[in-house]
Amino acid sequence: MTGNTISPPPGHGLPDEEFQSRFERAQAAMHRHEVDAIVVTAPHNVRYFTGFNTQFWESPTRPWFVIVPREGEIIAVIPEIGVPGMEMTWVRDIRHWPAPQPEDDGLSLLGSALADLPSRFGRVGWEMGRESVIRMPISDFDKLRAQQSNLEFVNGSGLIWELRMVKSEPEIDRIRHACHIASAAFEALPATLEAGDTEYDASRKIRTELMRFGADTVPFAAVISGHDGYDQIIVGPSERKLGSGDILFIDLGATYDGYSCDFDRNFSFGEPSDLVARAHETVWQATEAGIAAARAGATTRDLWQAMAKVLDAGGSAGLNVGRLGHGLGMQLTEPPSNMPGDDTPLVPGMVMTIEPGMEFAPGKMLVHEENVVIREGGCELLTWRASRSLPVIPV
Repeated sequence: MTGNTISPPPGHGLPDEEFQSRFERAQAAMHRHEVDAIVVTAPHNVRYFTGFNTQFWESPTRPWFVIVPREGEIIAVIPEIGVPGMEMTWVRDIRHWPAPQPEDDGLSLLGSALADLPSRFGRVGWEMGRESVIRMPISDFDKLRAQQSNLEFVNGSGLIWELRMVKSEPEIDRIRHACHIASAAFEALPATLEAGDTEYDASRKIRTELMRFGADTVPFAAVISGHDGYDQIIVGPSERKLGSGDILFIDLGATYDGYSCDFDRNFSFGEPSDLVARAHETVWQATEAGIAAARAGATTRDLWQAMAKVLDAGGSAGLNVGRLGHGLGMQLTEPPSNMPGDDTPLVPGMVMTIEPGMEFAPGKMLVHEENVVIREGGCELLTWRASRSLPVIPV
């Protein structure tokens, strides 16, 4: 163990003041974007504005609607089954129907609420843009848009991400705690791994460590291996057995109070080959460059360039993931992306992954990742920095 300690648990549930602040920021943004309201339907956006949290999102049967108006109070238009839970939040205007009711699954209630809004711009924003989804039948959406012919339905995703990309300190506390939990689990894992384990065995072991250290959920754990590297990073685990010369890659998205970490670690079964060791040194140094470049006033393109320069010098033949990191928060991946063409300015409060990777031989890659929050004059590392050399599992 490195001597790092897990931050004190910040607790579950945010105060009403946090949601009031988000609402006020949203109303100011709506004036700038010239919309009278935004309607959110996706789980993370509903939770962002209301605090409503439920495992019932796993059921796709019923739509849920939250109206965030430019003037007035936030309005929840939800299935009757969700009323007691929504009453536990700061939202007071709760309208409901006995869902599921396919012939009119909340549309009349939603349409009435939209028609009663103060109208200045005649435009309502919806989750139409990147990394967004409208969680209702598209036929119902089309019907509602036709019924509300006096309102223009526009893309509100840019406004939503404008708010969500910059985290408050309570949000950062929860991401930091998730990062510390996963960091501790990664440090404890080598003592439990052994040659002959399958990727599924490794997956169960890391999930056990995460829960032991205090994770709420582990919705994402990519466990992948290969001899002298691996050829992909998203499909796994499998029944493949781990043995001498294998590199085990584990990429985690564990959560605490609805906020996620997202970073990986690599493990070598037996001493790594010189080729693998050199590749690991390259991605480790590229991570250092990314951390150094992650500061207020830079852009996501700057982050990409800082890492790409080191990777190119180390002999990278490219990487098929298309970017070298991204935003992080309530979801495992959020905008922006560290890549050419995304020139999002970095501002204090943005949480980013630093994720360089390289193909160092045909069909062989290594990826490394840490999580940071942008601060004035630099960044704060939220994960416990990986060792410069690959951890070795005896064989």
